[in-house]
Amino acid sequence: MMAMFVAACSDDTDGALGDAAVPGDGSGPTDASVSGEFAALTYNVAGLPEGLSGSHPAMNTQYISPLLDDYDLVLVQEDWLTPENNPANLRVYHDVLAASAHHPFQSIPLPCPLGANPARPSALVSDGLNEFSRFEFGDLTRIPWEGCFGALGANDGGASDCGALKGFSVAKHVFSPGVEVDVYDLHGEAGSTAADQQLQESGYRQLAAFINDYSRGRAVILAGDTNLHTEPNNPDAAIWQALLADTGLTDVCQSVECGEERTIIDKFAFRSSDTVTITPLTHQFERDKFVRPDGMPLSDHDALTVRYRWTKLR
Repeated sequence: MMAMFVAACSDDTDGALGDAAVPGDGSGPTDASVSGEFAALTYNVAGLPEGLSGSHPAMNTQYISPLLDDYDLVLVQEDWLTPENNPANLRVYHDVLAASAHHPFQSIPLPCPLGANPARPSALVSDGLNEFSRFEFGDLTRIPWEGCFGALGANDGGASDCGALKGFSVAKHVFSPGVEVDVYDLHGEAGSTAADQQLQESGYRQLAAFINDYSRGRAVILAGDTNLHTEPNNPDAAIWQALLADTGLTDVCQSVECGEERTIIDKFAFRSSDTVTITPLTHQFERDKFVRPDGMPLSDHDALTVRYRWTKLR
């Protein structure tokens, strides 16, 4: 899907490009000195239809939308656009989520299949992955997981994963002329059955193989709802560590102090390249910010923000 240019760029970027280091002769920045900082957010917005969602999106999404403007790069999960031709009367909330977000570049949601996708006929909704960015990006490449377990609403021990085209997406973001980073958004297989565990292992192998092919030699930022609980004795930890080892990615919590929050399923990882260095500076769950006026959380996940510095090396 093509990224959608939704507004003219303005001076009010709140650090999107950061501060470029300028050489002392006053001639402007050189290739070796250009750098900047930006704030990235990953957030599962719990946008399934009311009653299926783990939250109350019909009420909460309107409050999430304006908060997104505080971040230069926003990666969301469980965000879908209500179909125009909608015999199932499906109501989801991307239009509300985007209504008060003013990022100049926003992804176009993948249409909901409503059971018409032959590869996964049980899927009513698409991948739910979208981006809001102050950095230009092109086509959003969307890749579904090769398998799933759990029918929508069924009492089969799964987590209704087959009701969606869950997977991952990637887009090439231009942080500055000559500074490109591949940004991945993902939503992992949920559930705790043996079938789910096997699918998580195969799904993250699929993701690693894709990264090693598509993003060979390129800087990468990856984030999303991994559905991996990475406490030391949890099998999920080995899946996550295998992804990092296979791709050369680093969990942000290996670079900055995260405390007990390092095991939470919402995560960021990164990788530098020969031309761009990516450095995480902070890691914070925005629990006090993403709340309704009555103080209740806006999703069944906490929004996670990481502040990064990028540096162009040549």
